[in-house]
Amino acid sequence: MKMPDKLPVDFLWPEFLWGLLLVPLAVAGFLWLTRRRRQTTSRYAALLATAEGGVTGSAWRRRVPALLFLLALTALIIATARPLASLSLPAANETVILAIDVSGSMRAADVEPSRIAAAQKAAREFVNRQPRTTRIGIVTFAGSAAVAQFPTQNREDILAALDRIELQRATAIGSGILIALKAIYPDLKFNLNARDPKVDPQQPLPWETRFGAKKAEEFKPVPPGSNTSAAIVVLTDGVSNTGPDPVESSKMAAERGVRVYTVGIGTPQGEVLNAGGMRMRVRLDEEPLKQVAATTRGEYFFAATSEDLSKVYRSLNARFTFERRDTEVSAFFAAAGALLAIIAAFLSLAWFNRIL
Repeated sequence: MKMPDKLPVDFLWPEFLWGLLLVPLAVAGFLWLTRRRRQTTSRYAALLATAEGGVTGSAWRRRVPALLFLLALTALIIATARPLASLSLPAANETVILAIDVSGSMRAADVEPSRIAAAQKAAREFVNRQPRTTRIGIVTFAGSAAVAQFPTQNREDILAALDRIELQRATAIGSGILIALKAIYPDLKFNLNARDPKVDPQQPLPWETRFGAKKAEEFKPVPPGSNTSAAIVVLTDGVSNTGPDPVESSKMAAERGVRVYTVGIGTPQGEVLNAGGMRMRVRLDEEPLKQVAATTRGEYFFAATSEDLSKVYRSLNARFTFERRDTEVSAFFAAAGALLAIIAAFLSLAWFNRIL
């Protein structure tokens, strides 16, 4: 039988689990006390019968308080080891950036009424479903990328930015990711003219040198996906043909813990478009989008129809509302242990006029 890669419960202080050895010692102590009590009972049966109303209770009554006490001891020892469990909890996403492809291929009609119209409709639905406390920003990208709406809670401004979208030439998915990330971290530095956009934060860029900008503080990467306060959603239909590499760009998001969810829109066969007197087939390149999502601990979605795209955004809304994360549950075990101990003491006093 194949063992699971990860146990459902982990521990921050697993060394304290050695304390569970106290449980069999407690069992041994209970059995020793029970045996000694029986010997005393056989010698002073008449006296005990008077003091306790006979040999009080049946055998199961004598064992129930002891069993509850052992369960309480086990729960309290587990609590000291600080257990972690993977739970679905309300997400704390404070900022969501929608990065939308506005390249010319988005006018293709293989997704009715067109790719861009379907994207705008689904994005509006997504915006309206988000909690009012969530700040939403809009980034558009084609040959270059720009912030169409800085993160805000004003839904009218966000929807107006979606309505202002105009199609342009080329597709720079990497630039879209980086500009979206900069909307979250305004001090972020990168090079949009290189395949690998990462730059040394301690080395000022040319314009910064000219104006005497200060060096940035040393950046310390965090685990991918660890930032629960921000997320990026990238929607595109084409192949990135200019700007930084999307996967290299996503590594900068991963280092800051920001998840990037990628959505590929279009049919598998694509569509033939006329561009500048030339005919070209526009197809979706899924592999880089899958790599971007995997790098940042996000997720990739494929949408071949307008309804598919709406389902994707509804699914994303659910992911932003609830997310699974490792949560310490020591308090649960401690409370359970305390409650079991109280019940054990109460039953023992009620049945035998003593605590165990």
